[in-house]
Amino acid sequence: MTLEKKTVAVNKRARFDYFIEENIEAGIVLYGSEVKSLRQGKGSIAESYASDEGDELFLINSFIPEYNEASRFNHEPKRPRKLLVRRRELNRLLVEIRKKGMTLVPLSLYFNARGIAKVDLGLASGKKKADKRSTEKERDWQREKGRLMRSKG
Repeated sequence: MTLEKKTVAVNKRARFDYFIEENIEAGIVLYGSEVKSLRQGKGSIAESYASDEGDELFLINSFIPEYNEASRFNHEPKRPRKLLVRRRELNRLLVEIRKKGMTLVPLSLYFNARGIAKVDLGLASGKKKADKRSTEKERDWQREKGRLMRSKG
């Protein structure tokens, strides 16, 4: 048995568009055909977000394509999926979302070492346009610095 996680989908834009304050690992409720589709490496969380409805969290707008071999027992590709977190953590997150105006953004979707599907959520606040520019400038400088170091030896 391997002790590593198998990443299925990564949201690369999340760290560019948001300041990530904290990472939270959450379980996700899936149908069998969704698990099979994810195990094939298909799925996207690029445009998705986590929303609170009542006292529960749901992953909205995530795309898991239909599994071809499931025939009539297939799932809806963009259905809301329930997220599983402990009650105390859920209450703390709901306070952050409702009172402080934070957002829950999915950063990655993966299978853990035990083969269970998990979502890595980021408790985030939005960046302004100037913040995005400075992030881009810093990333470009790091890339250029790496090139200079490699060329100089």
